[in-house]
Amino acid sequence: MKIRLKRVYDPPTPEDGYRVLVDRIWPRGLGKDRAKIDLWLKDIAPSTALRRWFNHDPEKWHEFERRYRRELAGLSDLLDQVKGRAKASRVTLLYAAKNTRYNNAVALKSFLESE
Repeated sequence: MKIRLKRVYDPPTPEDGYRVLVDRIWPRGLGKDRAKIDLWLKDIAPSTALRRWFNHDPEKWHEFERRYRRELAGLSDLLDQVKGRAKASRVTLLYAAKNTRYNNAVALKSFLESE
């Protein structure tokens, strides 16, 4: 699979391939025309309760990943969309978080690559 990660605020490039926003909430201050998003999979994002609990706290990372993986296990249709696209071409998972190491896109990429 060809999956990359990128902040949605970074300029789009041809190397991004198919751009998928994986946040539940639309990024602040970003117009849809500037975002150049091919698909918004908000339902693949962590639940609101999990997102609020985690709050990008690195100390909660391992527990967040565990809980998020449990949520992802019930989303096979959405996961299949991403995996199918990633087998054919590059997919870039887009996220709005400032923290590039501890965010749901990192956890999602790890989950997809582990299957």
